[in-house]
Amino acid sequence: MAKELSAAGDQRRSQLLRGVLDLCLLSLIAERPRYGFEFAEALAAGGLELVSDGSIYPLLARMERAGLISSYRAASPSGGAPRKYYRLTEAGHTELSGGRDGWLAFAGQVGRILTTTKPTGETTP
Repeated sequence: MAKELSAAGDQRRSQLLRGVLDLCLLSLIAERPRYGFEFAEALAAGGLELVSDGSIYPLLARMERAGLISSYRAASPSGGAPRKYYRLTEAGHTELSGGRDGWLAFAGQVGRILTTTKPTGETTP
């Protein structure tokens, strides 16, 4: 039973993340230009270890096509092949700002509902 609940929780987290992964990536890029592998590391460090490279790269490509980010190649500090870095465009900054406002408002509304409502039959201490 606990395994089923854990799987359901992971599925819920995955669905929630799908809706805001673009904002998370934009926020990470706003901090500084990044290359692909750094996104997975930063997301995992932030507690979002469910995100795979298979989710990140297609989203970066879509955001670049939409004009929210641009890319450039730079030499790898370790001397390997050049890395593709991403940076925000002006449209990306605008999207991030509006997205942050929308997310904070939405999360606040959901938080109020989750913390102020009680299931039927539950008593408040």
